[in-house]
Amino acid sequence: MNGSSDSLSGAAAAGFASLFVIIACVGIALTVFFVWLFWRIFARTGQNGALGLLCLIPSVGPLICILMLAFSRWPIEDALASHGYDPTALPPIVPPPPPAAPGTSVMPN
Repeated sequence: MNGSSDSLSGAAAAGFASLFVIIACVGIALTVFFVWLFWRIFARTGQNGALGLLCLIPSVGPLICILMLAFSRWPIEDALASHGYDPTALPPIVPPPPPAAPGTSVMPN
């Protein structure tokens, strides 16, 4: 009986070890993906792409990246402002035309 319990515990240990390796590989792959993703986002906003490496800070890195993107001034905004673009200026609102009177055709004659 002792031999079979040793083989079962060895199989369980091997199973847990393989599960740990799979979870570690998935975690590394997700981390690399998020670093690449934030690198591209920071580069497209005109900031240094290396800010994406902040994702390597455990548990708060992606949050820091999102907060930086949300609340920092993007260099592209400065470039647009130098060309006269005002993001707060909205085009005038034009009301829709009144509806056709009942019994009239909306098709042109």
